[in-house]
Amino acid sequence: MSSKPQNELGTEDFGAPAGFWQHYFYVETPPGNKEPVLIYEDYGLDNEELPEKQDTSECRCILARELWTKIRDEAKHDFNTRLKENKQSTGQWNKGKVKLEKFLGKELCVLAWAAEHAVPDECFVIVQKWLSLRPEERWWLYSKTAAEAGKAEDRNRGWRKALYCALSDGENIKMPLKKIPKSKRIKAKEDTGQRTLF
Repeated sequence: MSSKPQNELGTEDFGAPAGFWQHYFYVETPPGNKEPVLIYEDYGLDNEELPEKQDTSECRCILARELWTKIRDEAKHDFNTRLKENKQSTGQWNKGKVKLEKFLGKELCVLAWAAEHAVPDECFVIVQKWLSLRPEERWWLYSKTAAEAGKAEDRNRGWRKALYCALSDGENIKMPLKKIPKSKRIKAKEDTGQRTLF
């Protein structure tokens, strides 16, 4: 393990620290064109919660390939623009493992979590709304979602679905219609008089 400070080691891909013990995210893109894309968070040696665990990474999202192709280019452009401003390495979504700086990884998770419930046609709106969020807002959304439903298998839980509704029109989430009991329907028809506050 090198003892050089992180700024001397440099960065790779989307601004990820080059040291293997660092905290970063990565996207795993299989060689086939139909297999899903996986997004991982790797805690490196910062993982204090699981100090004896050898595998320091956790899968945050499994995203269908057709949805990934709808969101990846705008995310790449947004990240690379900001990385260039900070004179850091820029990245490409290549096959295999692509690393991201940890805050960019959190932002990508917010976008992927919103898209995982979508149909491809909804992804344009989701991406535009994600782009309108400030980085700090994306980090906050990541923290709220990861605390309750941050694992790949949590896709149908609270905040994960809420992200889809917030960044799209929400039509893909089907809610059962509540039936009004017959007695209340009859009373509503009879009650046509004008009401006052008192």
